[in-house]
Amino acid sequence: MKTLICVSLSLAVSALFASSSFLSAQELKPIKLPKPQTDIGKPLMQVLNARQTAREFSEKPLPLQELSNLLWAAWGVNRPDTGKRTAPSASNRQEMDVYAVTAEGAYLYDAKEHTLIPAVTGDIRAQTGRQPFAATAPLNLVYVADYSKMANVPEENRVFLSAADTGFIAQNVYLYCASQGLATVVRAMVDKPALEKAMKLRPDQKVVLAQTVGYPK
Repeated sequence: MKTLICVSLSLAVSALFASSSFLSAQELKPIKLPKPQTDIGKPLMQVLNARQTAREFSEKPLPLQELSNLLWAAWGVNRPDTGKRTAPSASNRQEMDVYAVTAEGAYLYDAKEHTLIPAVTGDIRAQTGRQPFAATAPLNLVYVADYSKMANVPEENRVFLSAADTGFIAQNVYLYCASQGLATVVRAMVDKPALEKAMKLRPDQKVVLAQTVGYPK
């Protein structure tokens, strides 16, 4: 009798957790970011002087306003009349997508709406890089090239151009972090096929690099 009660209780608990997980997945909704603060920061020459790489991060989450500023600096729309961005792209194809990976899940940054769109529910931070800090830092940015926007470009040029465009975005992140006292490192030590699978990317979407951001440890 006791065994039957224990089994029933165990099944009930399992069902509860399964239900909670389902609800959590349903609750991961788009996040409308606050308006970026474009009137903050240090002078450019001071920022260049302070730019550096860090590999130790506090686990403290970034406030939503900080995330808004960071993503806008990285790849936001700075000319609404044309839709052009804070970083250049080859022939203005804007083939790069920036994903923000947090403990809650992975979000696609929609620059035009300045909104985070849910892509994957659950903590996949450890899959964004082989270094241990990637799993615990509050934010990992994943730069993804959408080759469907480069259909008329030879394959070898797609790789080169998307890599160059990723570099522009990553440097914007470095400069913002230097201005605001955040720590960051851009990373190539990524199991790209595994991460692309975890992020549920299409075959014509390719991970280029990842970049960790957080407060200094």
